[in-house]
Amino acid sequence: MFQQNVSMLNAIHLLGFNNSQDLNYLLFAILLLIYCMTLCGNLLLVTLVVYSSDLHRPMYFFLTQLSIADLLLTTDIVPILLHTLLHKVGTISLGGCFTQFYIFACSECSECLLLTVMSYDRYLAICNPLHYTTIMNHNLCLKLAIMSWLLSLSLAMADIATTSMLEFCGSNTIDHFFCDLFPLLELSCSDISSVLLKIQFIAAPVLVCPFLIVIISYSCIIYVILKIPSATGRQKTFSTCSSHLIVVSIFYGTLFGVYILPTKGQSLNITKLLSLLYTVGTPLLNPVIYSLRNAQILKAFSTFRSYALQKIHQMAAF
Repeated sequence: MFQQNVSMLNAIHLLGFNNSQDLNYLLFAILLLIYCMTLCGNLLLVTLVVYSSDLHRPMYFFLTQLSIADLLLTTDIVPILLHTLLHKVGTISLGGCFTQFYIFACSECSECLLLTVMSYDRYLAICNPLHYTTIMNHNLCLKLAIMSWLLSLSLAMADIATTSMLEFCGSNTIDHFFCDLFPLLELSCSDISSVLLKIQFIAAPVLVCPFLIVIISYSCIIYVILKIPSATGRQKTFSTCSSHLIVVSIFYGTLFGVYILPTKGQSLNITKLLSLLYTVGTPLLNPVIYSLRNAQILKAFSTFRSYALQKIHQMAAF
């Protein structure tokens, strides 16, 4: 797709965090632990939803899709980051850099859309409970999930197609720990103004529209909750969507901090730290937040653990 335009630049060097090697070793150990915990946490969450019939509900189905997006994101970013920390500089081909950015854009876009779908699910459950099971049926859940993934794949491909029209013949060094959009554009020796305009036009439906839907959904939810007469009822109703609200706040807060707010005068280390939060921290926090604040998931985990231990004892007996 972009062989002719990028032939002048072959390998790209990722500088990572520019720390001392001893500090890089410490970061390597911490991030490796976080990566393993992220894989285990998200895979366990998907397993629990598939295993437990009590979790065969729309909210938990969308939660498995969110876990898949988190697994895709963290696996796309962390292995190369770990390699960079060990060797001070990470080397990746330009094609590999485009591939990493494509997977990153796809997973972030899908997470954004899935969080929006989940906010709509919470809106129906709280504001229209009598018709919730009729509206949010299995077919609609499947269609919403498929549409989220297809739209994410398409928009990420549009970003790549637009960016690949540039010529890359400048510096081959990116002062970041992964191939993000703006560091990638800085490698180009072409005029990027039109490309930035196109990408902003593509990104608007993914960021602005879902964010507005989330705001409207939770405005309606809060309005309904405030009308509940008892404090216990208000607290119980709000608890059904509090985990999702926390995840949405973390996701959009870090995303806006990196891509929306003015970066002029902002330290590059702060940008890297925020990027680390939503590429590495968020995939770890999502299953933790949903699990610790959800009695049904904790109950399913207890049942699954007992079942797994029983199977292990049976295998050990042989």
